[in-house]
Amino acid sequence: MAARQRAANRYYSGPPSDHFDGTLFFNPDGQPPGRFADLLKWQFSGKRSKWPAANPSPFDSVEPVAHIDGDGLRLTMVGHSTLLIQTAGLNILTDPVWSPRVSPLSFAGPKRVNAPGIAFSQLPPIDLVLVSHNHYDHLDLTTLKRLKAKHDPQVLTPLGNDAIIDAAVPGMRMTAHDWGERIEIAKDIAVHVEPVHHWSARGARDRRMALWAGFVIETPAGKIYFAGDTGFHGGVNYRLMAEKHGGFRLAILPIGAYEPRWFMASQHQNPEEAVQGMQLGNAAYAAGCHWGTFQLTDEPIEEPAQKLAEALEAHGVPQERFRALRPGEIWDVPEA
Repeated sequence: MAARQRAANRYYSGPPSDHFDGTLFFNPDGQPPGRFADLLKWQFSGKRSKWPAANPSPFDSVEPVAHIDGDGLRLTMVGHSTLLIQTAGLNILTDPVWSPRVSPLSFAGPKRVNAPGIAFSQLPPIDLVLVSHNHYDHLDLTTLKRLKAKHDPQVLTPLGNDAIIDAAVPGMRMTAHDWGERIEIAKDIAVHVEPVHHWSARGARDRRMALWAGFVIETPAGKIYFAGDTGFHGGVNYRLMAEKHGGFRLAILPIGAYEPRWFMASQHQNPEEAVQGMQLGNAAYAAGCHWGTFQLTDEPIEEPAQKLAEALEAHGVPQERFRALRPGEIWDVPEA
């Protein structure tokens, strides 16, 4: 049986659980990704908005300080889902992508429309990298190779993604984890690997062979929630996060790549759902990511920020509590 599982799943072999059937991972009581026929229906719908070839950020590329100590919490947007988190003397990157495209091909696929908010050469020493899942806009092997060569950071990722990374970046200091695991990083600092509603694939034949996850970073300055990529899923996982962790000083939540809803709703939340997630998860502040850098879906480039502002007003949440960050933007997050 074990041999058959390894043959069927090229990345991971382990016992069944409430989100792994022995071969593939799944969302408990959730929805699988759309079928290939649905993908074709969407791609040929003709409703894709035209993005500009270049959309420079209003913020200049920045050179971050080396460290932020004490109760400080500084967030710098690089682009899409790549952010630099600085707190408690640690420098943490989420889903690092510095490549010009997010695609298995170097000459085709979604192309960056704005430069990274931090030039790779200007990064401070990187201690920790969190990789939420294996889609190309989140797991960029070229960038991970560069990080290994220059910074040799510790990498945390959900089950199965380690096989993909290790094959391309031998010797990376990396561990792979299941939902619910807690990893000690340093004194008074730990990372929790938590469920989100999504899926995984690097190609047509490895769907759901590696796990997807969000992360909770437990620090002396407060808890930080990075949701990675997620559908709203009725708010199930946000309620779980509030119940388990009490609340967050900061939640980093995706707000883009959500249209058309008939195809994307189960896997990508929209800005309205992100605001609901902030409230359900009991986050004092939130930063919007996963928008404005790579065109993945149909909505116009500025719509996520506009819709976020509308949703905040509708829910009576002050605009300064949930910011749609742009590359190069720095936010010193207030204490909760």
